[in-house]
Amino acid sequence: MISRPERQLIAALKKRDEDAFTELVTAYQQRVFNVVYRIVGDREESEDVAQEVFVAVFKYIDSFRGESKFSTWIYRIASNRALNRVKYLKRRSYKKHQDFEDTPDATLQASGTQNTMAQPDEHALGNELHTIINAGLATLSEEHRTVVVLRDVEDMSYTEIAEALEVAEGTVKSRLYRARAALKDYVATRYAPGAASAKKKNAGLTDTASKS
Repeated sequence: MISRPERQLIAALKKRDEDAFTELVTAYQQRVFNVVYRIVGDREESEDVAQEVFVAVFKYIDSFRGESKFSTWIYRIASNRALNRVKYLKRRSYKKHQDFEDTPDATLQASGTQNTMAQPDEHALGNELHTIINAGLATLSEEHRTVVVLRDVEDMSYTEIAEALEVAEGTVKSRLYRARAALKDYVATRYAPGAASAKKKNAGLTDTASKS
């Protein structure tokens, strides 16, 4: 919670007031982390990115001209940093995969791993809906995932999202439409309350009929 008018807070930040920085972090840390985490998907990486966001806000506060809401400007930094981290993690993951494949015993190791992998449990269909939605978010492209997070999680307006991502409002709406459609399809194929029990019941009836 900001204890002083936002304009005064910004002025204090521009004077490099450390108390103002502490106030900024206290007011925005949870919201910034939520946005970053939904985009990055890894808690430790997200905590690191969130710290980078506040350092960047403090460092580049002089570039804030008040042409958009202060929160929108912060979300712009958070979104950009999060997307950059996702790209970095993908490159790192690809390099590790390539290095692994280049090792002489890579095939043997991979085979052993496959043999010991646990099979999906039947109770997977009973997972909480929010867990499935989070998993669905992870399957979206960074651009689509970001607009969903900013619109449906942070409840930002189309205008604010467009300003934060520096794209046209039409682009935001288009990405959001596609993202929601993809997410809806993902959830629909995985979230079916009672589907597992119904399947077992039908299987039992079939067995009974075949024995009679």
